[in-house]
Amino acid sequence: MIVIIILLIVLFSFLLIKSSDLVVLAVRGIAKDFRTTAFTISALVLALGTSLPELFVAITSAVEKFPNLSLGVVIGSNIANIALIGGLSAIFSGRVLVHGEFLRRDVWISFVAGLLPFILIADETLGRADGLILLSLYLVYVAGFFKRRLGEIEREQKESGFVFRFIRRFNHLNLRKGRELAKLFAGIVLLLFSAEVIVKLSSNLAKQANLPIFLVGLLVIALGTSLPELAFSIRALTDHEPSMFFGNILGSTIVNSTLVVGLTAVIYPIEVNELNQYLISALAFIGIFLSFWFFIRTKHRLDRWEAMLLLILYLTFFVVEFV
Repeated sequence: MIVIIILLIVLFSFLLIKSSDLVVLAVRGIAKDFRTTAFTISALVLALGTSLPELFVAITSAVEKFPNLSLGVVIGSNIANIALIGGLSAIFSGRVLVHGEFLRRDVWISFVAGLLPFILIADETLGRADGLILLSLYLVYVAGFFKRRLGEIEREQKESGFVFRFIRRFNHLNLRKGRELAKLFAGIVLLLFSAEVIVKLSSNLAKQANLPIFLVGLLVIALGTSLPELAFSIRALTDHEPSMFFGNILGSTIVNSTLVVGLTAVIYPIEVNELNQYLISALAFIGIFLSFWFFIRTKHRLDRWEAMLLLILYLTFFVVEFV
């Protein structure tokens, strides 16, 4: 019975990921006709693309009153992003060179964001006030992300009024855009459906295996929802875009820890029964993240043997959680 449940979780995780791809592709197609007037909305959704599975599982688990599942998925995804996704991608492509200024800022923003849920849950409750704090921090992050683009938006609006441009773009929507809207709607419906099934299957798995639902999210669901990050990271390194690789795994950690956890807590507060489980996860996240930072900071590259070490750290964490 347990094996069947796990296979069904894998199946619906695949459906979750494919429906997420459908939503992202539909938004990309719709955004072409709106261009800069809808830049902020379209770019924001596309930036969330690889985190859509975690987001919809979080919303569904909160509505179904299993918020600990969402917290487990987020923490497990954050650890998997750095150790498993980063490790496998670097092993697949070989040495990964580090370029850009993100070492000074983005790495530490991601690290602090990843620690925030652990800090806020130290009192054994992640309430609505904590959720609002996390959502506010996400909005600050998004505002900073788009700050550099505001000049471009303002220049285009000066050339022609915003309302006029919006109406003109909207009037040019053709039959193809109607199909894109249908794809968007279908993708969202599939996301909601697959997320709901995954939450119910996870609850059954926790009962059948006599495991806390937090661990099911941490070790099982997190692996499935992290697959988009793996595919994107490998593709980025194959195309010789290491900045996209690092931006993907660091950005996903920020989105998961602020938007996803914050939204979950606002919908349904998270009560913690055993802090020891979270303590192990917190120590694993700190150890793996600092190891990752040390590797890329000292030589400005991530070598294959270092990626292997990250994988060993992840496997060690996986085994310890079951002991």
